[in-house]
Amino acid sequence: MATRTTPEPRATEPGSRRWLALAVLCAATFIIILDGSIVFVAVPSMTMSLGLDAESLQWVLSSYLLSFGGLLLLAGRAADLLGRRRLFMIGAGLLAVSSLLCGLAWSAESLIAARVLQGLAGAIMTPTALSILMNTFAEGPERNKALGAWSAAGGVGGTIGALIGGPLVDGLGWSWIFYVNVPVAVAIVVLSPLTLAESYDRGRARSFDVAGALTSTAALVLIVYAVVNAPTAHWLSARTIGLFIAAAALIGLFVGIERRSVAPLAPLHIFRSKALVGGNLVLFAVGMAVNGSMGFITTQYAQIVLGYSAVEFGLMFAVMTMLTIVGSMAAGGPLVNRYGPRPVAVGALVLIGLSSIAMTQVSADGSYLGDMFLGMVLFGPGLGAGFVAGSIASLAGVKPGDAGLASGLNSASFHIGGALGIAILSTVAVSQAVGASPPLAMTAGFSAAYGVTIVFAVLGIVAALFLLGKQRTPRASGHLEAVKSAVH
Repeated sequence: MATRTTPEPRATEPGSRRWLALAVLCAATFIIILDGSIVFVAVPSMTMSLGLDAESLQWVLSSYLLSFGGLLLLAGRAADLLGRRRLFMIGAGLLAVSSLLCGLAWSAESLIAARVLQGLAGAIMTPTALSILMNTFAEGPERNKALGAWSAAGGVGGTIGALIGGPLVDGLGWSWIFYVNVPVAVAIVVLSPLTLAESYDRGRARSFDVAGALTSTAALVLIVYAVVNAPTAHWLSARTIGLFIAAAALIGLFVGIERRSVAPLAPLHIFRSKALVGGNLVLFAVGMAVNGSMGFITTQYAQIVLGYSAVEFGLMFAVMTMLTIVGSMAAGGPLVNRYGPRPVAVGALVLIGLSSIAMTQVSADGSYLGDMFLGMVLFGPGLGAGFVAGSIASLAGVKPGDAGLASGLNSASFHIGGALGIAILSTVAVSQAVGASPPLAMTAGFSAAYGVTIVFAVLGIVAALFLLGKQRTPRASGHLEAVKSAVH
C-alpha cells in the first residue's frame, strides 16, 4: 500500500514558527479546559432553567467525559495516519458547532446530545495538539518548556472560566458559557494552516486497524459508561459489574488483535516503557482528584452549603487555577529539567494529598477563608506540577510516528480518571450524607469524599515511586529524535 511521504516538522525550523505553532496549540488546550471549568460554575443555573433532576445533571457532565475519554485513543492514532493538522482543524470546527448547539439547547436531552459532540471535539483536538507539539519540539528542556506552557494555558483557561463564568451566568445566562467557545474555535481553524505543519506517520502504511479501533474504543466507552452510571445503578449492581466484565473481555480481544495485526492501532511494545505506564498512572490519579474533588464536590459545597453565588465562587476558584499555572511553569522549566519527573510528581501528589486533608475539615457554617482557602492554595501547584511531570514521563522516548497514540493515552488517562473521580466521590458523598439537617448531612458527605481523595493521591505517589525511575530528561539538541528512555 502507498505510504505518506509528507515530512515530519523539524525542531530545527525557525524558532518564530515553532513558537507561533505553540501559541495555537495553547489556544486549543485553553478553550478545552475553559469549557470544562466553566460548566461547573453554571450547574445550579442550568438545573433550574432546564428542570434537570439529579440523574440528568450528572449526564450533562458525564456525557462529555464519556465521548471524550472513550474516543481519545482512536483519535490519537487516526491523527498519526490521516494527518495531525487536518484532524486538529476538524476537531476545532466541531467544537465551534457543538458549543453553539449547547447554548441553543432547550431540554436536558438536547443539551446532553450536544455535550457528546463537544466531547468528540475534545477527543480529537487534545491528542492531536499534543502530538503536534511532540513533533515540533525536541525532547528535553525545550519540549519540557513547551509542555509547561501548554499546561499553563490550560490553567489560564481554568482561571478565565472561573472568573467569567459567574458574570456570564448571572448576567447573560448560562447559554453564554458555551457561546464563548465559538470565536476561539473559529480562530484556531483559521490560524492552523498558517502556523502548523502537516505531519503523518511516514513509516506506516495507510491501512487502518478497524478491528483494533472498534474493540479499543468500545472497551473505553464501556469503562467510562460503567463509571459515570455507577452512582445511579450502584457499584455492585449486575449492570455495573457486567459492563466492567464486558470491557475486560474487549480489552483481552484487543490485545489479541494487536499481536496479529500487520498495522496495529496500538503497538504493544509501547507499553514496555515503565515511564509511559507510570506517567499515565500519575495523570490518572491527578485527574481523579481534580475533577472529582475540586471540580464536582467543591462546587457544590461552596454554592449549595455555604451559599456563595456563581460570581463569588468563580473568584475563589481562580486562586487555585492561577497557582496551577505557577506549578505548570515551574515543573516544565527548572524542576523536571534538574531533578527528573519522579520527585516532581511525588511532590505534586503530596500537595494534593495535603490539600485533601485540609478539605476534610469543612463545616456546614464555614467560610471560604476558614474552610477552603488553604486546600485550594495547596491543590493548585500540585495539579500543575503533577500534570506536567506525568506528561513528560509518559511522552519521553516515544517515537515521532507514535506521537498521536502516546498523546491519546496521555489524555485518556487524565480524563477517564476524571470521570472515575466524579463517580466515586459523588457515590461517597451521597452514601455518607448523614446529619440532623440538609447542610450538615451534605457537609458530612463532602468531608468523606475529600478523605477518599487522599487515597487517590497515595496511589499516584506509589506509581511515581516505583515506575518513573530516576532518569532526568535529555538535554536539548538541535534535532527531533527519539531518545531512548532510561527506564525499561
